[in-house]
Amino acid sequence: MMLLKSLASLCLLAAAAFAVPAQEKRIHHQADLSDRAHDDVHGFQYDHEAFLGKEEAKTFDQLTPEESKDKLAKIVDRIDMDKDGYISHAELHYWIKHRQRRYIEENVNKHWKDYDKNQDGKIGWEEYKNTTYGYYLGEAFDDIEDKATYKSMLTRDERRFKTADRDGDGIATREEFTAFLHPEEFDYMRDVIVQETMDDIDKNGDGKIDIAEYIGDMFTSEDGDGEPDWVLTEKTHFSEFRDANKDGYLDAGEVAHWVLPGEVDHADNEAKHLIHETDTNKDQKITKKEILANWNMFVGSQATNYGEDLTKRHDEL
Repeated sequence: MMLLKSLASLCLLAAAAFAVPAQEKRIHHQADLSDRAHDDVHGFQYDHEAFLGKEEAKTFDQLTPEESKDKLAKIVDRIDMDKDGYISHAELHYWIKHRQRRYIEENVNKHWKDYDKNQDGKIGWEEYKNTTYGYYLGEAFDDIEDKATYKSMLTRDERRFKTADRDGDGIATREEFTAFLHPEEFDYMRDVIVQETMDDIDKNGDGKIDIAEYIGDMFTSEDGDGEPDWVLTEKTHFSEFRDANKDGYLDAGEVAHWVLPGEVDHADNEAKHLIHETDTNKDQKITKKEILANWNMFVGSQATNYGEDLTKRHDEL
């Protein structure tokens, strides 16, 4: 049953891959903190969602200003981890990153019960393997039409699980299981992402990706059909940008630059922004007093929503 769920997930992922431009499907972009425009002149909804998380920001929108400030004061105490009375950039950055990972935590929680069969708060590789592949393991996949695919899935899962299992004890803590399910969120999982990409595209198994394999991962020409314009663009990208050493192939390092591009740390930028706007004495850290004096930048309320609605209506006139 779990294997069928895994296959269903793969089908959904495949469908999603075709729902975006083919040449973008393998790139792991860092998600922005909010879908709203970051424009403080017209309101602070971006900052609210960045600071609280999208779902939690909605709950503040129903509060009075007094209730909102009271809840914010309690949040500030949680952010101040060293209890020195100041919120440093590092503390605020950590908080924002934590809030933005809530959707990942919810996804992990949803899967946790399926795999932690003995309810000991950990998931062993054997637990995961038997839950996902158990029925088929006994038959050595003999009754499955595409045995090679399933065996490949098992090998891939085992490699990813062992990489996520940092202490090598064969058991995943919740943090390690999170790395297994969402490797793009963890720096130490980068090599696994690159290896899985190589495995998918390097059809001849020579440890590198040529231009035919690169294009073949995105586009297969039907008899008599010409290539769309974007294929020519991707061939140019391969030659001029992806293939950095110009040897005609993508090696693991070049694949890493492609699928895991160095991008802006949105949480870092937001932490700097909030400190800059509220740090009245310019000591590069903020106090609870400074935060509460600018409470409507951090959190919303019925009052701030009303003000933003008025601004929007004025702009529309």
